[in-house]
Parts: sequence; C-alpha cells; structure tokens
Amino acid sequence: MEDTTNRAKLIMTKAPLITDSHCHLDFPDFDGEHEALIERAAEAGVGRMVTICTRLKNEPQVRALAEKYDPVFYAAGTHPMSAAEEPLATVEELVAMAKHPKFVGIGESGLDYHYTAESAEIQKQSLYVHIEAARQTGLPLIIHARAADEDMARILSDEYANGAYSCVMHCYCSGPELAKTCVDLGFYLSMSGIATFKKSQEVRDIFAAAPVDRVLVETDSPYLAPTPFRGKRNEPAYTAHTAKVGAEVFGMDYAEFAAQTEANFERLFTKAVPKAVAA
Repeated sequence: MEDTTNRAKLIMTKAPLITDSHCHLDFPDFDGEHEALIERAAEAGVGRMVTICTRLKNEPQVRALAEKYDPVFYAAGTHPMSAAEEPLATVEELVAMAKHPKFVGIGESGLDYHYTAESAEIQKQSLYVHIEAARQTGLPLIIHARAADEDMARILSDEYANGAYSCVMHCYCSGPELAKTCVDLGFYLSMSGIATFKKSQEVRDIFAAAPVDRVLVETDSPYLAPTPFRGKRNEPAYTAHTAKVGAEVFGMDYAEFAAQTEANFERLFTKAVPKAVAA
C-alpha cells in the first residue's frame, strides 16, 4: 500500500512530512476535487490523511476513497451527534470493517452535550460499543468530545480499567482536566486549526502541558480552517499551518516538530505505516 509516487513528490517539495490524522474527504464540499486536493496536500508536505466515516451507512463510499488514493486511509464509526439518528453500531460489524488493510481506526465516536445533550444516553451506549471494538481490533479509538468532560473522563478511565485500548482525542478543545486524564491513560491529543485562532490561548496552553510525543495534527476538514484561512473551507494541505503553530507551542523547529508528530502518528496508527518503514 505504500504510495511511492506521492512520497517522491513530497521529497521533491522538501517540505517536512506530516499527516492529516483526521479529515472528511467524503463530504460534498470536496466532490470532484480529490485528485487536486491530494496534490495540494503533497505540495504542503502532507503525505497521508485519515478520512473519517461518521455514519456507517456511508462506509462503502469512504472505503472507496481509501482504495482509490494511496495517501488516504480511513476509519469508521457513528458520530455522537448522529447516534440518535442511526442504528446502533455493533462490535461485530466494526471488527469486520477493520479487516480492510486501509481501515486504521475506530470512530469517530464520543460524547457531544453541546449540540445533542438530549441523546446523551444513546451516545454513551454507542461509545461503549466503539471502545470494545477498539479493544478487540487493537486499533485506536477516535474520540469527539464537547461539553461532556466529566462523563468522558469517567467512561474512558473506567473502560480502560476493564481492558486496555489506545485512543486519540481528536480536535482537542476540552478542558485541562480531561486532557490530563487522557495523557495519564497513555492517550493522544490531536491539534486542529482551533489552536491557531487568536483567542485559543487556553487550547495552546493545554497542548504545551502535554508530552510532545503524545500530540498529533489534523484539519477536521472541511471544517475549522486554521489561520490564515479561518472562515473558509478547510483541506488537508492546511495541516501545515496548524503544525507550524504546534512547533511554536513546543518551542521546536518546524521540521523537528513535524518529525515528532509523524513518529507519534505511526506509533498510534500502526496500520498506516508504509510497508518499507514497518518492515
């Protein structure tokens, strides 16, 4: 599955290699533009991207993108904001999907009490299913958390005590207590474009307090475009802008920070490691 052509282009750009660990390439915002999108990403140094399926009924379309484009890997789950609208996922179907060679993570799942607090109970049921699937497959759990810090910390901790699993808190912008709980469990925090916003100093401070070997970068595109593109459609190439802010947060050279996040990504998303590296 190694994309030698794309990696050759990346080397020619001399841009430090980074990975967009969370995007949504199946969304209509990108219709008819995937090849150009991936080309722009390569020019920016973004050599891999993980596209996330948020409703399991859409898994075939998301899988097709990963099959068509070498730099694209995928994950699937039921987004917490969709949990009340979709059939409850089963551990068995997630485990079956995970057999695909480019399926690299479980989710995104989680809790969102900001927009969908009324469905909290079904969100929790769905989360438990995804945690068990992550345990059984050994793939990282991808978590969306918003306005649910106490319940999220309790569930993740209690479930970890029942059996270890790996996890990334995608687009982290919750509080410092939840971040500490997750880091203490050995989980990862993913930095999105939010960290580049002028008023996001608290988010930057949370990342600065985390171990740098537990940090990933992402776009969550088409949402949350980083400065200087805030308010516009986001895309994987813009991961570089977030990573540059990440380097500043940790007081590191950009190339050094990029290499660190690449090592972090490959430690967590082991199925997305090129064969030549994994061998």
